[in-house]
Amino acid sequence: MSAPHWPAPTAAAPVVATVRLPGSKSVTNRALLLAALADGPGVVRQALRSRDADLMAQALRSLGTGMTASNETVSSSDWQITPGPVKGGVSVDVGLAGTVMRFVPPMAALADGEVFFDGDPHARKRPMGPILDALRALGARVDNDALPFTISGPITGGEVTIDASASSQLISGLMLTAARFDKGVTIRHKGAPVPSMPHIEMTIQMLRGAGVVVDDGERDVWRVEPGPIRPRDLTVEPDLSNAAPFLAAAMVTGGEVTIPDWPSETTQPGDALRGLLSAMGATVTTDGNDLRVSGTGEFTGLDADLHEVGELTPTIAALAALASSPSRLRGIAHLRGHETDRLAALVTEINRLGGDAEETDDGLVVRPRALHGGTFHSYADHRMATAGAVIGLVVPEVEVENIATTGKTLPEFTRMWAAMLEGA
Repeated sequence: MSAPHWPAPTAAAPVVATVRLPGSKSVTNRALLLAALADGPGVVRQALRSRDADLMAQALRSLGTGMTASNETVSSSDWQITPGPVKGGVSVDVGLAGTVMRFVPPMAALADGEVFFDGDPHARKRPMGPILDALRALGARVDNDALPFTISGPITGGEVTIDASASSQLISGLMLTAARFDKGVTIRHKGAPVPSMPHIEMTIQMLRGAGVVVDDGERDVWRVEPGPIRPRDLTVEPDLSNAAPFLAAAMVTGGEVTIPDWPSETTQPGDALRGLLSAMGATVTTDGNDLRVSGTGEFTGLDADLHEVGELTPTIAALAALASSPSRLRGIAHLRGHETDRLAALVTEINRLGGDAEETDDGLVVRPRALHGGTFHSYADHRMATAGAVIGLVVPEVEVENIATTGKTLPEFTRMWAAMLEGA
């Protein structure tokens, strides 16, 4: 029996709150995998505990990594990680986690036997062919072009050409394990521009932090040298993309939301929220390590290329549906291959509530129109669910279907949302 829809709470007054976010999923899953491949034991502190992060931990444990959690809460823990020989003869459940389905197979190609991968039904539709073809070119054996598949080594590394226009994770997935390949790897991208380049920059920064030699001096070419991966004691940053719905709440209600511990320097795409929300009319300020966004309840649409920060699109689209002027969101055709077809989903759900949104070849056009209540479907996509919550703040009687899907990256979303509305 399906869970009842979640009645999105409508704000009775301007939201004024401080919201402390759990760790970044993107940093957590990269850090866990690098720790599993390191030369000795390490620690990943304040790691996110969510469905995606837990799937990564389960995958690494099944491949032979020792993992012990401490200082656990609902949404975070410190992981003590002891690398071990990568073992085969196991199965990996990727769920709907792009980081697990793209980052773990290269590591699995180091195993002493076959490793079977499968996941949620929609995971079988997500782009996997380019990275699986690349692993074959580097020496691995893979028996299918999408989930489910079985992979086995040996993998030697070398040079490979890949079309990563569907996802930057296809590049990061190869790079993260490449130092363990006998020949390292040289990756050449051929195709339309790679989306979400900040995530590749994050991968490079974290590899270099672990002592791995990476050369990214040539456009669309990345070279990772074979060699040691240094164990680390790393603390995970807050997830800045998960700040989006909370900061949007300040704008739509005419309130003020503060996010503590916003990093002064980061490769997280969510840092772009500062400029995007400011362009729509929010006041964005910093006070020490805190980021504060305030609004008046009135804001404009925007014309923005979100190619590098596509994961912010659902929240920006929700704001666009409530803005006073039209918006055009460009450079995001690749979102058709995310957890769901996010472009089609956003158009369907905004229009279901009386809005005026349409797809373009590479994005969305959203025009102002009065919205009404109704069901906002999430499509098992965490960012769709939070977009519905933003609209529900000022549109009465919005119900979000499957709000539990926010557990993919933000396991306490509904509690945090309620606390925000209470000013906690």
